[in-house]
Amino acid sequence: QVQLVESGGGLVQAGGSLRLSCAASGRTFSTYAMGWFRQAPGKERDFVAAVNWSSGSTYYADSMKGRFTISRDNAKNTVYLQMNSLKPEDTAVYYCAASRAPIFYGGSYQYSANYAYWGQGTQVTVSS
Repeated sequence: QVQLVESGGGLVQAGGSLRLSCAASGRTFSTYAMGWFRQAPGKERDFVAAVNWSSGSTYYADSMKGRFTISRDNAKNTVYLQMNSLKPEDTAVYYCAASRAPIFYGGSYQYSANYAYWGQGTQVTVSS
């Protein structure tokens, strides 16, 4: 069992930056591939970014490429999402998720069904 707790959300002006953190419990964190998703009001939960167990591979949704960076520190059981050049359309609740697998195959990282554990989310609001 893995418990995930996100932090770092808040209110920021357009063009600003935030860094989200996701702290995981459990000694097996380093064996899980991790991802970030987001959900805006009235919309579906969308893939944002993912990283495999060793940080050897990272994946991003097209609209986040060049602006967001996912990273992880297995010694600290934490995964991060650095978000730069934020836009009002980035406003959403951001969720951290853990897959039971250490790596992603094909495009599996983008589907929420491939993640077994979820945090409760952290709100990010970008004002114009």
